[in-house]
Amino acid sequence: MTVEIREVENHRQLRDFIRFPLSLYKKNRYYVPSLFMDEMNTLRNDKNPAFADAKARYFLAYRNRKIVGRVAGILVPKHELKWGEKYMRFGWLDFIDDPEVSTALIGEVEKWAKEQGMNGIHGPLGFTDLDREGMLIDGFDEVATLATLYNYPYYQSHIEALGYSKDVDWLEYEIKISGENMDQIRKTATIVAQKYNLHLLKGNKKDLLKYAPQLFDVLQEAYRNLYGTVPLSREQVQGYINNYFGFAIPDLIPIILDSNDRVVAFGITFPSFSEALQKSHGDILPFGFIHFLRAMKKNNKADLYLVGVVDEYRGKGVNSMLMVQIYDAFVKHGISIVEGNPNLEDNIAVQTMWKFFENRVRKRRRCFVKHIVES
Repeated sequence: MTVEIREVENHRQLRDFIRFPLSLYKKNRYYVPSLFMDEMNTLRNDKNPAFADAKARYFLAYRNRKIVGRVAGILVPKHELKWGEKYMRFGWLDFIDDPEVSTALIGEVEKWAKEQGMNGIHGPLGFTDLDREGMLIDGFDEVATLATLYNYPYYQSHIEALGYSKDVDWLEYEIKISGENMDQIRKTATIVAQKYNLHLLKGNKKDLLKYAPQLFDVLQEAYRNLYGTVPLSREQVQGYINNYFGFAIPDLIPIILDSNDRVVAFGITFPSFSEALQKSHGDILPFGFIHFLRAMKKNNKADLYLVGVVDEYRGKGVNSMLMVQIYDAFVKHGISIVEGNPNLEDNIAVQTMWKFFENRVRKRRRCFVKHIVES
């Protein structure tokens, strides 16, 4: 049967677009569904502030009236303004193991990219660096996290057969938390705090929300040179705060302040929601929230999402202060294993942060690129 491509044009089709991976990975125990309400907020142009300047089109592949694949084409003008590259992004790419399906889906994105005057296409990427990104190329027997993509091994051969090649890789680490070397780290943290007159924010969730916008100021400074990053508007920042900080546990999000109470460094960790997402199929309602509450109360795993330090304090040992707070919070909450989110393979600063703990690379993921206009 031939493949039919239909563009998503209504709410029902968008639901089908979001739900398709649930059937594709139904029997896969490593796949972790995305949070349905988060996907809706990201993909709807009346919900996601990125659509103030970005454009997106979503395509579904059908065979015999059954969905067999999906893909999003995303145009982010901020990328060209910042990086000087006329690139379109592809994301939300999933398909059965059939080259006819993957070819038809990517073909739609390439066609639109040419119509928009783009020179190349790269992905998987989202609207911003905080969306899920990177195709998994190693670590298929490792459980995914709330913030990361999972895909079958055959995806790579399909995308490479269509002329795409490596642009950049990310690594994901697993860190086992232990008290070994903590005395040395605590001494360093004390010296750094005294030398630079820094202190840790002490407070509740209300205090955390007060400082949350500043975290994104630090984030944008610290991450500005990382692959694919684009500036976030205030509306986007508030959207991320509204969507994610409701689940926050304050002592799992250390914030370092200077003498003027300005945020100079932070770390964001959450209890692992992988199992909760699997059990709830990505739905909070009607009863999915129970699994999330359990994950927040009793969990031996945590996900490390972000670590940021302003330029002024980079290389001055401020990470030691973050590590002490994270370690103490993990001990308090019974957490012994940390799943690190993707960091670029050459991002030595983040990788060395965990050198005092037992760690291993658990996954590798890749952003592919294809130039569609000959120079």
